[in-house]
Amino acid sequence: MRCVVQRVKYAKVFVNNSLISEIKKGFLILLGVQINDNEDDINYLARKISNLRIFDDENGKLNLSIKDIKGEIMLISQFTLLGSLKNGFRPDFIRAEKGERAKNLISIFKKLLEENGLIVKEGIFGEIMDLEFVNSGPVTIIIDSKIRDF
Repeated sequence: MRCVVQRVKYAKVFVNNSLISEIKKGFLILLGVQINDNEDDINYLARKISNLRIFDDENGKLNLSIKDIKGEIMLISQFTLLGSLKNGFRPDFIRAEKGERAKNLISIFKKLLEENGLIVKEGIFGEIMDLEFVNSGPVTIIIDSKIRDF
């Protein structure tokens, strides 16, 4: 699994110009599910994200987690994170997991975050979505469950 975690002041998701979901301060997570991802990948990402300290403490240092600030998460499925440009300029997505299995793994991931006490909202799997957000900082972190020393 590969994700982009952005610290945001707010995030909104629209489908067909209709507001589907929104959060206040927290994380916007773009999540790509890769073929052969499993519960180990889910557990790794959930643990990292739940404890990721990228919010400012009283001294302006990145010492607080999303739990510490009682933030929310906007979780968006994004298979394009797994695109490869190895053979030219048009990405291929052969590493991205397909349909129902990807949707199921994302649901398990969401549930695990919620079991860690986090509020998680999301877009609609498989839909074309428009995102509106303000990246605070900007702070953006990439986490890949297959590259754990990144």
